[in-house]
Amino acid sequence: MRRALAAADVLALIVGFAAALGPAGTRADFGYALLLGLATVPGWITIFRVYRLYEGDLKRVNHAALDDAPALFHALVIGSLLTWIVFRIGPVEQLSAVELATFGVVSFCVVLGFRTAARRLVGRLLGPERVLVVGHGPTASLLIRKMAMHPENNLRPVGAITSVGAHELQTPAGSEPVRVLGTVESSSLEEIAEVHKVERVILSHTDLPETTMLDFLWRCKQLSLKVSVLPQLFDAMGPSVEIDSVEGITLLGINPPVLGRSSRLLKRSMDLLLATSALIVTAPLLLLAAVAIRIDSKGPVLFRQTRVGRRAEPFELLKFRTMRAGAEREQAGLMGESSDPNWVLIADDPRITRVGQFLRSWSLDELPQFWNVVKGQMTLVGPRPLIESEDSHVDGWGRTRLDLMPGITGLWQVLGRTTIPFEEMVKLDYLYVTNWSLWTDIKLLIQTFGAVFLRRGVN
Repeated sequence: MRRALAAADVLALIVGFAAALGPAGTRADFGYALLLGLATVPGWITIFRVYRLYEGDLKRVNHAALDDAPALFHALVIGSLLTWIVFRIGPVEQLSAVELATFGVVSFCVVLGFRTAARRLVGRLLGPERVLVVGHGPTASLLIRKMAMHPENNLRPVGAITSVGAHELQTPAGSEPVRVLGTVESSSLEEIAEVHKVERVILSHTDLPETTMLDFLWRCKQLSLKVSVLPQLFDAMGPSVEIDSVEGITLLGINPPVLGRSSRLLKRSMDLLLATSALIVTAPLLLLAAVAIRIDSKGPVLFRQTRVGRRAEPFELLKFRTMRAGAEREQAGLMGESSDPNWVLIADDPRITRVGQFLRSWSLDELPQFWNVVKGQMTLVGPRPLIESEDSHVDGWGRTRLDLMPGITGLWQVLGRTTIPFEEMVKLDYLYVTNWSLWTDIKLLIQTFGAVFLRRGVN
């Protein structure tokens, strides 16, 4: 994977230099300038390594090009300044501001695109990563279920080692059972890794004593296996944890689940700018949807529903009506058919209209919520807005989700929507609130387009 990413970066940088220097003939020294640019490529790869752009796939199972973007931006800024110095002291005409900016913008976009293609190509050539789960109980079963539900992570559990005797771990219906290959105390990790061609080990810390886990980490290192660890504080930490210490005693610093004033101002400014622009751009589509709804079925164009907002304050959420009039009165009768006890989740809801089915399929029914964002009742990215009956199921630490305004999109919507159980949604909302950053919002907005296009979790 690292070699494929490096090759993708080299090709992308060549494209960047070619775009910056322009067609042959625009510079008298085009050939020499291009050769000098190509001569800097090894230095660029070194800079990328310094920014750890080749290590993410080794440590993470779902690393994507968007995760590289912040480090890539910094690396390109530093590298572009050094390249400008090389051209200034070299035997060619120095780079102009326009050429330097063109190189930076083109390289940034092309590197991300080529890296995405390289990851997909390597994933198809090598196949899913073979995973050995170490641990037992609900945590290990949950990991296996999520691996089966998200093939995009390219993980295939080949077996498990537990601390109790069992023949196989619980797996989702329709997926292959995961056979228990032995117990922690008696199994030979070396033999299991060789026979089953294990590439990654996932340790469930909640199921293992600390000394046992440390022994496994050492043995995995000897076998050059990639390792992922699920610590006890997984549900509370998230990716924002900072490692700290007091006289050699390790501490984990966790963000408080609240945003500061400057962060709220920044988030609100982005909401106003993008939501207002979206309403203007989609105005013809909004009008067309409204006409189609009125023609298709009787009732109002907009569906208005009271939802629980920030600090538990109710607000009126707007959506295009996708069900027949009076559908809410039928909700209680349909709960018995729902696959989730916390909300109505039916594969073919009889209340949905023909136009409503199309609108839901492409998430177009959510467009009126941009007005909720402009009014300050919602945000573009945030926790899912719940109705009062759903909100009553959330208590304890889960109430932290109400510290932020509810969002049109968020982790739940991007990762699968209705394929994610209610309890998991609450955990995702908690992780979002405690790990908020502007880049997180931007990344989730970009990923929303992919989720809508693939119609992931549409109901």
